Amino acid sequence: MSAPTIALLVGSLSSHSINHRLALAIGNTAMGRLDFDPISIGDLPLYNRDLDTELPGTVLRLKRQIKACDGILIVTPEYNRSLPSALKNALDWGSRPYGESAWQGKVAAIAGASSGAIGTAIAQSHLRIILTHLDIVTLPQPELYLRVTDELIDANGKVLDEQFQALLHRFVDRLVSLVTTPV
Repeated sequence: MSAPTIALLVGSLSSHSINHRLALAIGNTAMGRLDFDPISIGDLPLYNRDLDTELPGTVLRLKRQIKACDGILIVTPEYNRSLPSALKNALDWGSRPYGESAWQGKVAAIAGASSGAIGTAIAQSHLRIILTHLDIVTLPQPELYLRVTDELIDANGKVLDEQFQALLHRFVDRLVSLVTTPV
């Protein structure tokens, strides 16, 4: 039996972001149990209702990838105490036009990293509100918002801390359970 496919959205557009590092660490931890399908969000135009009648190709790709997945992992930074605009834009496009949401009925887990002491707790709180409205069932625990340092995860996503590795294993175990158990 093949592993469930998880659409991976990283809210940071920076190729060297700590959230990309965190996504790599989660992917390494889930290897063999989940297949991640990275979804590019940096090439999406800003949402404009005028385009609902003829969706841009990048939007059609986004919607196809979401519909084809068994679950979603969103790894988000926190910008100005909320989620990044690129991520919000992707969520908006995936839900449009009205009545044709690709998100509806999906399951998702959220993670996020920052260099600040409270990680991405506030951004994730805002994100959970949006995901609830989009009819996405979200993994409640364990929450994964953290302060990333070079002693925690290296540039290649290798976890350097045993306690954090144990937390990632619990997170992945719960995500696997979420995508393989009917809601």
